[in-house]
Amino acid sequence: MTIRLHRHALSGHAHRVHLFLSLLGLPHDLVDVDLLKGAHKTPEFLAMNPFGQIPVLEDGATVLFDSNAILVYLAKTYDQTGAWLPQDALGAALVQQWLSVAAGAVANGPASARLVNVFGATLDHERAKTIANNLFAVLDRHLTGRSFVAADAPTIADVALYSYIAHAEEGDVPLAPHAAIAAWLRRVEDLPGFVPMPATKVGLAA
Repeated sequence: MTIRLHRHALSGHAHRVHLFLSLLGLPHDLVDVDLLKGAHKTPEFLAMNPFGQIPVLEDGATVLFDSNAILVYLAKTYDQTGAWLPQDALGAALVQQWLSVAAGAVANGPASARLVNVFGATLDHERAKTIANNLFAVLDRHLTGRSFVAADAPTIADVALYSYIAHAEEGDVPLAPHAAIAAWLRRVEDLPGFVPMPATKVGLAA
């Protein structure tokens, strides 16, 4: 059966799954969820994700929510090389460190700042920008002299971090001061199968 990804095209959480499906070369259908009309709160959608959030992945009888969990599932199920999620204890832990950053500082920083600008979310924009700028200072130092965040080759950690960092300027968080991050973004974008997330302008919710 074809894999189905329930997503919104402007969601970074959904994009990271779309990106990984493409990097793996897996055939899949994209099912657009109309968030403005509340399609994610219908009984049918809540049966797939009781939290009413995107993305949701359907793979035959398997139904999963949470973008990072989906990345782990896809890597363990379909990556025969084991490169995207290392099997050794240390390699797996190094990836998990950055998955936690994606769920924490990235979500509360650049992702939240972008939500304020693009969708008019009632979040603390200044706090989100501060979190993002602090994160970028740390990440830029970490990536100096490194090609990817958790290993010598790309892993799902890079996939989880990419989308919201690449679009940070949509939340008024500058990327220009961070040369190592910019070089890393280009390396991800050069991977075979890369697909971009559409750029957005502020005020879409207006």
